[in-house]
Amino acid sequence: MEYEAVIGLEVHVQIKAESKIFSRVRAGYGHEPNKLVDPVVMGLPGALPVMNKAALDGIIKAGLALNCTIPETCKWDRKNYFYPDSPNNYQITQYDQPICDGGFVEIELPGETRGVMGEHKKIKLTRIHLENDVGKLNHFADDSLVDYNRAFTSLMEIVSEPDMHSGEEAFAFLTAIRQTMIYCGISDCDMEKGQMRADANISVRPIGQKELGQKIELKNLNSITGVKNGIEYEIKRQTRELKKGNVIKQATWRWNADLGQTEMMREKEDAHDYRYFPDPDLMPVRIDEDWKAKLRAEIPELPWDKQRRFMEEYGLPYSITAVLVPDRVLSDWFEAAVKQAPKLAQALGNLVANDLLRELSEADMALEECKITPDTLLGLVQVVEKGVIPKNVANKDVFPEMFKSGETAEQVIERKGLKPDFDEGQVKVWCQEAIDENPKPVQNYRDGNEKALNALLGPVMKKSKGKANPQLVNKLIRELID
Repeated sequence: MEYEAVIGLEVHVQIKAESKIFSRVRAGYGHEPNKLVDPVVMGLPGALPVMNKAALDGIIKAGLALNCTIPETCKWDRKNYFYPDSPNNYQITQYDQPICDGGFVEIELPGETRGVMGEHKKIKLTRIHLENDVGKLNHFADDSLVDYNRAFTSLMEIVSEPDMHSGEEAFAFLTAIRQTMIYCGISDCDMEKGQMRADANISVRPIGQKELGQKIELKNLNSITGVKNGIEYEIKRQTRELKKGNVIKQATWRWNADLGQTEMMREKEDAHDYRYFPDPDLMPVRIDEDWKAKLRAEIPELPWDKQRRFMEEYGLPYSITAVLVPDRVLSDWFEAAVKQAPKLAQALGNLVANDLLRELSEADMALEECKITPDTLLGLVQVVEKGVIPKNVANKDVFPEMFKSGETAEQVIERKGLKPDFDEGQVKVWCQEAIDENPKPVQNYRDGNEKALNALLGPVMKKSKGKANPQLVNKLIRELID
């Protein structure tokens, strides 16, 4: 019997806001333990929660970006449980009336190679709801300490339908959510800082069976790659158990990245174990059309839409757009140059995707610190197009100097003496000499072998000491032979 996996993800994303969701205290990361607290965070008697509008703006914007329906009214509930990271012994969340209903996330699966676009799919969402985050337990050899700095940070939970079937799809789903949240400025989604976390619900069933198998919730997934690896291991484990005739019991497991395997944690609680009831301290929220329209206007062009437009409007290959588009700052920087000269998009894209990113990486520098501007990058491409210097000189000699100094291409060319000290007439003489000295490739070209001209390019470049424009040389050689 063959089996298939069915996977749903619960993705927790911290919303970027100055203060916490139901408290005036500052939200932040990296502070001394238990400094970002107040009576609300600590659950002290008489402390009452107050709604943070920035958190509401963030989740509504996320819902609009992820194609959700935003109901007119949402309400708040208490999810009751005892755990040391929650001093209140309950979490303020949303049970039956969330802010965002339905929706979907567009994902891309890997193509045949890195330069080939893969299949695109839409993964359906169940809901997105808003809640307060909890504190963090730090475990040591003999004890555990709790830090409440993270507690009550604005947190939204993006819940997918059981609509995925592999670790690769889950990886693509999380990547797409992360890009969308960063593009919209909703969250930085830094998993190392806990700004984005994911739990996976995984079940396995015989192929053809409609009923879902018994699910395992997988926790402790601290990276997008960890989610993929944990899911793939759990699929194999459950399949192996079912083939042995064993029964899968609903439970919570954890991913041990060090051992590369999943481990049993506890039996899974059901919803009724949490004894949900409406929060008596918070009023329902009414969301009108004007509020949604204002936030919708703040949503930028989203990654997949931008990638498709770059390919259609500028004729860029997928391999370049796949590098540029995931980074909103980089793609906007690139477009600031290409809008001035759309016909040079390919050359500009190559320089950004290859040379610029390489130099930034080697210098450990952010794009905002780069001395090259969109205008000066365009200037470099234009001097190559005009035949002032060949492309290889521009990439090898001029671009690195521009990156270091912030000079224009013309300034670097002048300072380093890279401009050829000969004219087109001299290049034509060298081309004729190469033709006369190499009769065999000339005859091969006349016989229909286009590549034979490559044998004539080298001698001309040698005569010009590498300063001749290869495009001009190729053009002149053809004209002379013809």
